[in-house]
Amino acid sequence: MTFDNNTRKELLANAVGAALYMPATRVSVAEDILKLKSSGLVTVIIDLEDAIGDGEVDHAEQSIVRHLAFLAAYAENNTDGDNSLPLLFIRVRNPYQLQQLIFRLGSLISILTGFVFPKFTAENGVEYFEAIADYNSSRSYSAPVLYGMPILESASIIYRESRMESLLAIRDLLGDYRDYVLNVRIGATDFSSLFGLRRSPDISIYDLTPIRDCMSDIINIFGRVEEGYVISGPVWEYFTNKGHRVLRPQLRQTPFEDTYGKSEGRVMRNSYISSAIDGLIREVILDKENGIIGKTIIHPSHLRPVQAMYTVMHEEYIDALSIVESNDGSRGVFKSQYYNKMNEIKPHLNWARRILLRSQIYGVLHEQQHFVGLLPENEYTHV
Repeated sequence: MTFDNNTRKELLANAVGAALYMPATRVSVAEDILKLKSSGLVTVIIDLEDAIGDGEVDHAEQSIVRHLAFLAAYAENNTDGDNSLPLLFIRVRNPYQLQQLIFRLGSLISILTGFVFPKFTAENGVEYFEAIADYNSSRSYSAPVLYGMPILESASIIYRESRMESLLAIRDLLGDYRDYVLNVRIGATDFSSLFGLRRSPDISIYDLTPIRDCMSDIINIFGRVEEGYVISGPVWEYFTNKGHRVLRPQLRQTPFEDTYGKSEGRVMRNSYISSAIDGLIREVILDKENGIIGKTIIHPSHLRPVQAMYTVMHEEYIDALSIVESNDGSRGVFKSQYYNKMNEIKPHLNWARRILLRSQIYGVLHEQQHFVGLLPENEYTHV
């Protein structure tokens, strides 16, 4: 399925997927975005916050204008039939910078999907979303809606004694601006910093107990079906593994050998292990099992693995479709068409609807296909 910043919100929120961060000061941002389109780039977050120095802010803001002007000209003038752009976001430093950028960008803002709000709290959140709401109330009818994506990463959220009060206050605030909240993002790097922690490439973020406990509460508050928010998972920081492995690699050989043959399959598997991609894949699996869809990434080699993992397995799709189609009151439980589990309609219905929504965006694997078939080796594997 193709989508852009005019796509309806429910699909767009789930389509953000692997969101690649780029420092605004990077000279080649616009060119890199266009180059990476063919490698599966769907979302870019141009960063004005932690990825740039405090003394680079003015230069970075000027660079943002140049990058967006270049991309807007490409979208308008490219005649090769593929002038679409990835979903574009800017991570700002504070509400004042957001207000200034909305004014400064003028018509260029129409190629953005939204802004990302770091260190989001109930105290600064109103100013962020009021700026978004003001823009949307005055935009032209043809201009797309501008969204906000808050990042939960502040001390008041990770510290146990203040966490629930903070999360509930944020939930109430977001409820007032629900139409403009695209994702709720988890900033585990800032959380980890408050405890002097940093996970190794062998370890999942779910293995860091303070972070896991906080993520559990975030999911509990914002992941409920009735809340309707899409929660996006923390960044994976590694793109190579130059140290000695302590734990076993986390990718089985069989899927690679079955898909690419014994020799080529082993070489490809080893390349992903040496790039620490096996840890990323495991973490995305854990994200999905906990209802999280979307991942902040910092390297092009992460694009294909993350997007591939969101593709719906054939078995999942058949189960979900059967559950939804059987939701007519005629029965309550039935055997899966794969003859390996029971499907209970009422308890599994919300899961099934989420699977079918994801299938619209990321597609469904063939019955005999494994996700590794979506991981052809490319020039970024060994970067």
